[in-house]
Amino acid sequence: MIPGLLVSAPASGTGKTTVMLGLLGALRDRGLKVQPFKNGPDYIDPAFHRAASGRESFNLDSWAMPGAMLDGMLAAAAGADLVLAEGSMGLFDGVALSGASGNGASADLAARMGWPVVLVIDASGQAQTAAAVALGLARFRPGVTVAGVILNRIASPRHEALVRKGMDEAGIMVLGVLPKRAAIAMPERHLGLVQAEEQPALQALIAEAAQLMRDGVDLDALIAAAATSATPTPAARITPPGQRIALARDAAFSFVYPHLLHGWRAAGAEVLPFSPLADQAPDPSADVCWLPGGYPELHAGALAAANRYRAGLRAFAETKPVHGECGGYMAMGAALIDKDGARHDMAGLLGLVTSYASRKMHLGYRMARLLHAIPGHATGAQLAGHEFHYSTILSQPDAPLAEVADATGAAVPETGSTRRQPGGGLSTGTYFHLIAGAE
Repeated sequence: MIPGLLVSAPASGTGKTTVMLGLLGALRDRGLKVQPFKNGPDYIDPAFHRAASGRESFNLDSWAMPGAMLDGMLAAAAGADLVLAEGSMGLFDGVALSGASGNGASADLAARMGWPVVLVIDASGQAQTAAAVALGLARFRPGVTVAGVILNRIASPRHEALVRKGMDEAGIMVLGVLPKRAAIAMPERHLGLVQAEEQPALQALIAEAAQLMRDGVDLDALIAAAATSATPTPAARITPPGQRIALARDAAFSFVYPHLLHGWRAAGAEVLPFSPLADQAPDPSADVCWLPGGYPELHAGALAAANRYRAGLRAFAETKPVHGECGGYMAMGAALIDKDGARHDMAGLLGLVTSYASRKMHLGYRMARLLHAIPGHATGAQLAGHEFHYSTILSQPDAPLAEVADATGAAVPETGSTRRQPGGGLSTGTYFHLIAGAE
C-alpha cells in the first residue's frame, strides 16, 4: 500500500495549489515518484499536477463517484513512492446532501483513504488564533487526522514565533513556514485558473514553488507523516462511448476528466484527437465524436471560420453519434453570441443558441436521468456530473436529453438536448460534464 497525504486548508485562497505544485516539484527533484490526485470536479488543476509530477493526475469525488470507483482509482498510483492529493475549498466543505459515497468534501477522501491531512494555513492578519483554527479542524471529524500545518504568508520572524507558539500550545506540528511571495501567485480567469497549456512560464513557476518548499518545509517530516489505510482494488471499468473516439482537443476544447480518458483506453477504445481551431475535422473512421468543454466563447470567431472542421463535423454527424459537454454542447448549436454581442455560427447539429452577452454563473453537481441514450449510456441511465459556465440559453428547440437535478434534488432547467440527423446520426449534448454513472 502506497502512503499518502491530503493537502487541504480552512478555506479557498490559502495557497493550496502553489503548495501542491511546489511539493510535487520538490519531491520529484528528490527522485521520488509522486502520484497526484485532485478532490472534486475541478477541470484545470490536474493538468498542473501532471506538469509538476510527470504523472497523470486524477479527480476523486465522493459525491459523484461510487465507493468502488473511488477505491479503484488508487490503481493509478502503481509504481509511485507517495500519493499527494489536493483538496478543494475548505477541508470539510461539501454539498448539503450526500451523493454516491459522500458529500464531496476533501475530508471524505482523508477518512476513506486514511491519508493524514497537511493544512495550509494563511496566517496573514492573525497570530496564535491560527492554532485555534488548526485545532478545530483537527478535532472536527473522527477518522480525519491532521499531520501538521504549513504556515503561509508569514510576514516576519516575530510573526512566525507568535504563530509557532500557538501551534506548540495546541499540539499541532509545524511542517513548514512560507513567506509572503506574490510573485508565484497563479493567474486567474473567469472559470478559475488559466489552463496549464496557456501558462508559458509554467515550468519556471513550478521550479520557483519547489524551491520555496525546499527552503521552508521539512520535507523529511512531511514524507514520514504519510500513511494510508486503503486496500488496493481493481480499477472500475468505464464504458467508452465507442471503439474509436474522435475527440476534439485544443485550447477551445480541453475540459475532459483524465479518469474518463484513462478508462476509455483501459477498456480497449482508441482516442483520435483533432483540433477544431486548426480547422481539422473528426476522423471519418471513428465510431463516435466527443466534443468536451472548454472556452469556445474565447475562440468563437475562429470556430465559425473553420469551414473544414464544421463541414467535416456535419458530415460525420449525418450517420454517427456526436456528443458535446458544456462548451462542446454550445459548439454543436446553431450560434454562440460572445460577450460583445456578436453572433457566431456554430456547427448547427442542434438548434441551441447561447450567449455570453449577459453573464450568469451556473455552478454545481448534477444528477441526470437520460430520456434518450448518449454514446456509452442507455436511455434511463443515471449519470453524475458537474456544471460550471456563465452562458445563457436563448433558444433550445430540440427535445430535452435528460431530467436534471442539482445536489439538493431541485430540478435544473438545463436539460441538454438531442436531435436525429437526416442520415440517422444522433446528436446529443449536455451542459454538465460527466463524471460517473450512478450506482
